[in-house]
Amino acid sequence: MSLPTLHAFHRPLGSTGLKVSPLGLGTVKLGRDQGVKYPTGFTIPGDEDARLLLAQARELGINLIDTAPAYGHSEERLGPLLRGQRDEWVIVSKVGEEFEEGLSHFDFSAAHTRRSVERSLRRLETDRIELVLVHSDGNDLAILEQQEVYQTLAELKQEGKILGFGLSGKTVAGGLKALEQGDCAMVTYNLNEQAERPVLDYAAEHGKAILVKKALASGHICLAPGVDPVQASFELLFAHPGVSSAIVGTINPLHLAHNVATVARILGQH
Repeated sequence: MSLPTLHAFHRPLGSTGLKVSPLGLGTVKLGRDQGVKYPTGFTIPGDEDARLLLAQARELGINLIDTAPAYGHSEERLGPLLRGQRDEWVIVSKVGEEFEEGLSHFDFSAAHTRRSVERSLRRLETDRIELVLVHSDGNDLAILEQQEVYQTLAELKQEGKILGFGLSGKTVAGGLKALEQGDCAMVTYNLNEQAERPVLDYAAEHGKAILVKKALASGHICLAPGVDPVQASFELLFAHPGVSSAIVGTINPLHLAHNVATVARILGQH
């Protein structure tokens, strides 16, 4: 019996013209193990394990990969790991948050935004990044309205260095503002937290992209006995027409295959 895959379920990423798998691979665990909120510890995988994980993701029909400068060495590792297969992937990266010596700091200036994107292009060994999101510190509206980051991303899009932009934020107001002027909002939406649902509603009505972070509540969900938390989580997500894809940051091949099989089953019933 062949394993279920997501090849048949690729869908538009809003109105960017890109098509993405309904699950994306988050890569924080490829580059950073400090200051991350997971219920169990983990070891950053070596190159061979990382290469196998990416190959498995591709075979399972995943074409979306999520990284960020704040994910430690993630971007620098992905460059070499994706050599020769760049066109197979839709890459999402971020700007605004830097993580150094165990601490995050934020810079949303025009100069830093441009420098950060150009550094990501070098690290990822590519001439374009499909989607760059502002890595918010929580002050979503202030960042979008008072800083130069969004306008700079719009310029980088015109220059062809990025194909779309948006916000990975923490508030409804920020998500809505981000979608008015940009292509995508990355929101938290799971069985425990649904406050940002109005952003999904807006995206569905206006043809904008939604990427869901913490879809499985970073592994913290507890339900009634006998209920599969992964299935219940994805059923909630994919019941909403605004959702383009859910980013899941696993480095466990079994978890990855289980997630893919679950999503394929849910979408196959729709």
